[in-house]
Amino acid sequence: MTLLQASCLFCDIQKMDRGRIIAENELAYATRDAYPVAPHHTLLIPKRHVLDYFGLNAEEMLAINDLLNKQKIAIDALDPSVGGYNIGMNCGEVAGQSVWHCHVHLIPRRKYDVEYPKGGVRHVIPWKGSYSELEGTK
Repeated sequence: MTLLQASCLFCDIQKMDRGRIIAENELAYATRDAYPVAPHHTLLIPKRHVLDYFGLNAEEMLAINDLLNKQKIAIDALDPSVGGYNIGMNCGEVAGQSVWHCHVHLIPRRKYDVEYPKGGVRHVIPWKGSYSELEGTK
């Protein structure tokens, strides 16, 4: 059973804006991010209203993972310039969460989309993602 929350952006998409859904299964759906950081930036969202990843049950995790893999294949077919991906989520206000319904970001990456990509998600804390201090200058 799907539990929808009143006045929740991601619950509302399921009820009133289904045209934004690009793929779904029984427990989760995929939509393009309304404020993408890269072309084809996709969100994987459980249908049940749950705060964050730590509130998901095992079946929801598998459903999200299934859509994540299928969207990666779809994006690869759509855009051959994609050379990698970042997968992430914000759990809690101090981690940057701003929509109070679990969602997983699938962000396609392209060569030269940032000057120094090494460290990837480590860059969520500015000036902490670089390994250059450990490796010398590279």
